[in-house]
Amino acid sequence: MQDYTLKKALGQHFLKDEKVLEQIMDALGKTTFSRLLEVGPGGGALTRHLLQLRGIELKAVELDEEKVVYLHKTYPELEGKIIHKSILELEPPFEKDFTIIGNFPYNISSQILFKVLDWKDQVPSVFGMFQKEVAERIASKGGSKDYGILSVLIQAYYDVTYLFDVPATCFNPPPKVMSGVIELTRRTTPEEVASHKKFRLLVKTAFNQRRKMLRNAVKGLFDPDFLKDDIFNKRAEQLSVADFARLSFKMK
Repeated sequence: MQDYTLKKALGQHFLKDEKVLEQIMDALGKTTFSRLLEVGPGGGALTRHLLQLRGIELKAVELDEEKVVYLHKTYPELEGKIIHKSILELEPPFEKDFTIIGNFPYNISSQILFKVLDWKDQVPSVFGMFQKEVAERIASKGGSKDYGILSVLIQAYYDVTYLFDVPATCFNPPPKVMSGVIELTRRTTPEEVASHKKFRLLVKTAFNQRRKMLRNAVKGLFDPDFLKDDIFNKRAEQLSVADFARLSFKMK
């Protein structure tokens, strides 16, 4: 009998399938890290496995007070390791590099990725479970309908590997969608951009009007003379991550 309730407003769907947990741990085991942040441990299904890792400094961030109480009661070894707040309001929890792992709450998964980008200099790898459609979007390449803001912003700094699908039946309660686990590995040579702020503005502006020719979508960001360049005859999804990075240096 579980000692907690599931909160729909917090996007809580807890993983219960041991086989999937083993797959996640296998993937995690192929990387080297000393510090690990679990996002949204919830009922502790994954946490239980993470606590068995030796020589690792583990912290977990959990917003739901009921789950914090439950986790402390169930896993006394988590004492001092749970940060009771939203990941979105968190400062980096370690001074040095750390890996992030989690079954990310689906209602804020994109915002969590923007947080990862804020921390990119400290986060060499991420293992995350997302709604399958979001996971595919992050991993998709130029030219596809899934390719968009998240794809470009993440892939400028990370290599993305789509690891495996996770059916709805693996969760309690089952979500209405399929899920997918992806791995982000920080690129040894990330794209050079004028600044992350400019790059992000360019990518968001281009894709917010993705049906338009780039020239019309981003005309406010460049001098009129430069907008005559042939690259602006394309639509946003036809540009590579490197194209966007290069263009960031030409912005006003």
